[in-house]
Amino acid sequence: MTATRKGRIYIAMVTFTEGQFDIVVVGAGHAGCEAALAAARTGLKTAMLTLNLDSIAFMACNPSIGGTAKGHLVREIDALGGEMGINADETAMQFKMLNVGKGAAVQSLRCQNDKNAYHRRMKYVLEHTDNLRIVQGEAAKILVEDGAVCGVETTYGGVFYCRAAVLATGVYLNAQTITGEVIKDSGPNGFAPATALTKNLIELGFNVRRFKTGTPARIDFRTIDIEKCGVQEGDEDVYPFSFMHDELPKEQSRCYLTYTNAATHGIILENLDRSPLYNGTIDSTGPRYCPSIETKVVRFADKERHQIFIEPEGADTLEAYIQGMSSSLPHDIQSDMYRSVAGLEHCDIMRYAYAIEYDCIDTLDVYPTLEFKKVKGLYTAGQINGTSGYEEAAAQGLMAGLNASLKLRGMQPLVLGRDEAYIGVLIDDLVTKGTEEPYRMMTSRAEYRIELRQDNADMRLTQKGYDCGLVSEERYKRFKERSAQLERAKETLNERLSAAQSDGILTAHGMESAGKPLSPADLIRRGISAEDVCREAGILKDMPRPVLESAGTEIKYEGYLKKGREQIARARKLEDRLLPDDMDYAAIEGLRLEAREKLAKVRPRSLGQAGRISGVNPADIAVLMIYLTLKRQ
Repeated sequence: MTATRKGRIYIAMVTFTEGQFDIVVVGAGHAGCEAALAAARTGLKTAMLTLNLDSIAFMACNPSIGGTAKGHLVREIDALGGEMGINADETAMQFKMLNVGKGAAVQSLRCQNDKNAYHRRMKYVLEHTDNLRIVQGEAAKILVEDGAVCGVETTYGGVFYCRAAVLATGVYLNAQTITGEVIKDSGPNGFAPATALTKNLIELGFNVRRFKTGTPARIDFRTIDIEKCGVQEGDEDVYPFSFMHDELPKEQSRCYLTYTNAATHGIILENLDRSPLYNGTIDSTGPRYCPSIETKVVRFADKERHQIFIEPEGADTLEAYIQGMSSSLPHDIQSDMYRSVAGLEHCDIMRYAYAIEYDCIDTLDVYPTLEFKKVKGLYTAGQINGTSGYEEAAAQGLMAGLNASLKLRGMQPLVLGRDEAYIGVLIDDLVTKGTEEPYRMMTSRAEYRIELRQDNADMRLTQKGYDCGLVSEERYKRFKERSAQLERAKETLNERLSAAQSDGILTAHGMESAGKPLSPADLIRRGISAEDVCREAGILKDMPRPVLESAGTEIKYEGYLKKGREQIARARKLEDRLLPDDMDYAAIEGLRLEAREKLAKVRPRSLGQAGRISGVNPADIAVLMIYLTLKRQ
């Protein structure tokens, strides 16, 4: 066999057959894992390529799952039959419910995970999944015939013939890590980058751009003075991520809180000329919502301090993750910077912080199914789509793998609406609006937050997952049982108590008696929790707490839910007005030039999606509505 040198990668000139598959998944991060599992679990012969078996489901940044809005994504992944929620529960070290002081719609579950255990368990699940072959190797080329995917070729010349492929390359495409003056061709955590595929993607028609993210230092926990830090305990009265689990782990680890100070800020400001973010070394786009400590100090100059969380990386390691202090400053400056923080004065850095740049694509070139518009059967998911976060990646991976499977099985694709799931919001934002910076999910992005709560993810999505063949019989049985329990709980909560009972509960909670019989639902609307009402009224004693909470939430927000559902019904009229795939927007009189260009690029599937495109206004939608009406006549 001969080979040719291309950069630092040898591309084989002689090819050989690795086998015939239905679907090939390129990448084994959080997107790749969910894509491969979705394809294999729905009965399709699947291959998953990974640069390194040791990087499967690797948590390159914070070893945590969930968080604001991200927790919603994890529960939706779980409701559809994905693995992330189960894996998070099984390897959790601490659970927290965020935003507990706010409404149920914006409360989000988060857990700190054991990094190595998370990787090991997900690898075990993949290895023991029928229809799935895992191979260590680097994809060099996507093979295309008659405008459709027909195979994936590796740098060693192995060809995985297939009918569909999912690209889930994460931050590895032409990745470079940057720390001060040192730039290395490297993926995260020292893993090798993928340098052979980008050129091929450009040849296929992808618009490739450069994004950046970063990670903080890891510190030897023995060298941290925790007496100078605040203790962050986990929550014991929250539910797990997975609807397949009933309880949290019995033991939870502690996290700690400290703060930067004037000395920290001074060290950073005095050395901005050595920061790649400020001396011109880095010119790619980074995440605005999760800035480096340098950016926080410069951008928020009025703040005297910034929160720093100290979190364990795992039960089998002394490494502590220093959340809130990602940086690309040189090692010598990092040493001084971290040691200026209270509790870290004598810390030993085990892994220094770094920034990482990587190639990703423009998702306006992708359909809502996550299929590439220019090559049939080629799907993209995760950070290659310009997103950041394990949860966003896993959600896309599941949808890409599932839609590839549905297409090959001759079934209709699954495209979730913005009113059906945060996953729907995520993907619609990407394929309709695009993103100019690493995208992350936030509750503020969803118009129908009160409908898209964590607690009802299974009620919204499990039937859809079952209809697609991804939800197991065991999960579906649990869903049906929970659904019946929820209906029984709501019925019981709407049955009237005696006047004495209801008045007794009101006065026990410092409220005036009503002087007439009330239902438990009435008491919940007055601000008493469903759990308290049921306990004091002696009803629904055998009902699981999460079911009671869901029933109570639906009763408490009944008016808002009704109004929201009316808005959804009106919006769906536009979503149901589908636009032909071959519509010639340039030929439609009355459309503004900008609207014609944007519509032709995005090629929306419905009037609703067309209305969300930047540069398309209500007048343009009116023109399209008239055009569609006249065309039907």
